Amino acid sequence: MGDVKKGYVRALDLRNGRVDMGHGAGGKAMAQLISELFANAFSNHYLARGDDGAVLPAPAPGERLVMATDAHVVSPLFFPGGDIGCLSVHGTINDLAVMGARPLYLAASFILEEGFPLADLARIVASMAVAAREAGVPVVTGDTKVVEQGKGDGVFITTTGLGALPAHCELGGANARPGDAILVSGTIGDHGMAIMAQRESLAFESEIVSDTTALHGLVATLLDAVFDVHVLRDPTRGGLATTLNEIAAQSGVGMELEEPAIPVRQQVDAACELLGLDPLYVANEGKLVVICKGEDADRALAALRAHPLGRDAARIGTVTSDPNHFVQIRTGFGGRRMVDWLSGEQLPRIC
Repeated sequence: MGDVKKGYVRALDLRNGRVDMGHGAGGKAMAQLISELFANAFSNHYLARGDDGAVLPAPAPGERLVMATDAHVVSPLFFPGGDIGCLSVHGTINDLAVMGARPLYLAASFILEEGFPLADLARIVASMAVAAREAGVPVVTGDTKVVEQGKGDGVFITTTGLGALPAHCELGGANARPGDAILVSGTIGDHGMAIMAQRESLAFESEIVSDTTALHGLVATLLDAVFDVHVLRDPTRGGLATTLNEIAAQSGVGMELEEPAIPVRQQVDAACELLGLDPLYVANEGKLVVICKGEDADRALAALRAHPLGRDAARIGTVTSDPNHFVQIRTGFGGRRMVDWLSGEQLPRIC
């Protein structure tokens, strides 16, 4: 790949070729990989300049900048409903969105393992490109490194995002107040169980599909309808339970959940039972946790349900005054149990 013969450089063999150490060495092979694969897929005028960084226009007057970064090491790389490529785009866009920011730009860094099939890399990059275009958030700069075979695991991707935050928007985990309503935008546990079902070769009548998606459109719809939202979070690693414990600790409050109100797909619930997992702790990649004033809950719920990504939204609990910052849940049988922090790594390599 990349051999020079009489001034002619052969095109990358994206069907049968593999990553080699030359693709990370800074020479012709690396330049070819970048131009034929990455730059071609992510094509935009910022990236086309070929500089070490991107010079970007300032956001609108009165807006502030928000930056987020996320590393993605999911295994397997391809799973029902997505892959590491689209996941890396969605994950960082969502980190910006839950701050109330309008996502503007992405940077992407790839660590490739020697011997990784170029066909798989091209598939991942194409998935990233589609996700970025659909979200309207271009990849404007990036980096590529190659490590020796056995020193990596195919491909790791880090994405960094830049967004614009309106002057009036002050979302944060420390803003929950007693009496606030707790909502989720849809069914929980879909992403984590899609990964685990594939790893464990579990078969169900209906395939479990990852919920990975970009949430900034849903967030914009919500914030247009409800001015005084207090907290937004995307419950990824550690799931809904860990996310709510984080917020309770940040805000110095407690929380009381209603188990029957928490939406869980039947096949996800069955897979969790089979594997001895609690869906409350299983990761999501396309859901929102919303905390707002109790009197705004119905309006917030209606706004979420009016958007295609929030059709299954539900009110699942209430913020309470609790000096211990406990998250508790009322079961369908009328009992009550603690919902503690995730202990250890229940589902490794799910994002």
